[in-house]
Amino acid sequence: MAHNGVKTFYMHAPAFFRQIAHLILGSERKQQLRISRSLTAAYVFLACVGLQIYASRTGLLEAEHGWRLSILCLVNITLWYGLLRSGLNLRFRDPALTMPQVLAAMTIIVYAYSGANQIQGSIMMLLTLVQVFGIFTMSLRDARLAGLYSLTLMGIVMVYKSLTDPVHYPYQLEIAHFILIAAILPTISHLAAQLSAMRARLQSQKNELAQALTRIQILATRDELTGLFNRRHMLDVLAQHQKRLIRSGHHRFCLALLDIDHFKRINDTHGHGVGDEVLREFAATLQRALRDTDVLARWGGEEFLLLINDTSPDLAIIGVDRARELLAAGPLLPHMPDLKVTFSAGLTGYDNVEELNTCIDRADQALYRAKSEGRDRTVIGDPPPPQVGRAGTERLAAAH
Repeated sequence: MAHNGVKTFYMHAPAFFRQIAHLILGSERKQQLRISRSLTAAYVFLACVGLQIYASRTGLLEAEHGWRLSILCLVNITLWYGLLRSGLNLRFRDPALTMPQVLAAMTIIVYAYSGANQIQGSIMMLLTLVQVFGIFTMSLRDARLAGLYSLTLMGIVMVYKSLTDPVHYPYQLEIAHFILIAAILPTISHLAAQLSAMRARLQSQKNELAQALTRIQILATRDELTGLFNRRHMLDVLAQHQKRLIRSGHHRFCLALLDIDHFKRINDTHGHGVGDEVLREFAATLQRALRDTDVLARWGGEEFLLLINDTSPDLAIIGVDRARELLAAGPLLPHMPDLKVTFSAGLTGYDNVEELNTCIDRADQALYRAKSEGRDRTVIGDPPPPQVGRAGTERLAAAH
């Protein structure tokens, strides 16, 4: 909620106030949230300073004790703001420093109680406020430790004051006060524990949802066997490159359709398990031979579609041949050194804007020629007719 408040302020506040907020809170969003929470607590401490001044002047609080308490509050505010604003808090396990701030506040409150004399009952309310301050951010363990710390420290002070100053701290009243905080503080700690468990469940569900979305995204775009882009996503990639060509006017790319030679024979002879291994290792070998800007997809079965960026067919064939050489350099499957795997490829350029299916068909026709000419080779297909390119450009330009 505090995060939303900070975000809303930055969105709607005038520029002058945003600059002041930037100066006070910094520029990093998480740090802004931590500092804003600390300043919220600082507001309460400043209110207490005002109360101490009033109580000292009206005789409700000893003047010397009030000034010491005011100095403690101001030092506490300055210390935590300095740590957070300087970024030193980032060195700690909990960058928000919630537990140290809570323990420091409880210590100051107990010290205030020890000299409050006539208003000690109202001081106890601040203990519950401190517990509530950390209820949304503290862990279960920290919430219980903080409650135990405040209860123990307050109990010690109550016993001490009832023995040394029974006029202002009669033991009957201190027993009543202790019973009250002994009931309230553990209750708040219990609620904090429930909220902590709820936060943990929500975070776990959030992580599971993020993982599920990631898996869905992978399943929607990747081939499960090879890890390459699948046919559907590759069509989206090609459409994006087609639009880029229209915008730039000079971008070009080539398409190569690759097919593993005699793959059916591999499956029939060695089984589908070996066939799957061949597909995986073949895809990995191709990727090692390609540039970072090239895109490889499993097109279907033993066919792969390769998008080669910013080049012509005469240069693109070098990359395809490099993959062929890498494939021939050693056995594809180390445990089957006698298994030789080759591929045929049909390559075509996409210099003009045309229908993507037309370009893929030309690559497919070139692949058919490569197979009919003996396999284990790359054939460059015919370029698109100039009129097809111009007509395609006009259609796509009109559509956009």
